[in-house]
Amino acid sequence: MALSKLDNLYRQVILDHSSHPHHHGVLDESTNEIEMNNPTCGDVIQLQLHIEDGVIKDMRFDGSGCSISTASASMMTDAVIGKTEQEALVLIEQFSELVQGNETGDLDDLGDAAMLSGVAKFPARIKCATLGWKALEQGILEKQDTTVSKQLHREDKGE
Repeated sequence: MALSKLDNLYRQVILDHSSHPHHHGVLDESTNEIEMNNPTCGDVIQLQLHIEDGVIKDMRFDGSGCSISTASASMMTDAVIGKTEQEALVLIEQFSELVQGNETGDLDDLGDAAMLSGVAKFPARIKCATLGWKALEQGILEKQDTTVSKQLHREDKGE
């Protein structure tokens, strides 16, 4: 069965973000650092944020993970840099709903991350796709100038 053009585009965008992730590496100056892992598959992300006056000025991520986890983190950085913390929290919720197969309304603000809607068909991959986004949420919600280490627990449903 031949893949549709949309399926090919979906795969190409994921492969591009996975092979050449945006905002990958280490920040020279960060206000928040978060490490999170997904024990069900072994994905690990270290996320560094530079938040100033409630705006995400810059961020970088590092770690090891599958192509979905890496691509999603890359897409996330593109979507949230320059946004306020509040705007980023809205995008995190919208992305979480999207990958669980729920209607989310206008997806333009998610950018390439909107292409990960197909993850809803593969429940085991939802945690891979949301790992970076959950780390960002923790980084925003935790106090500034902190380092946080968390893990997604097996009992988390669909997150």
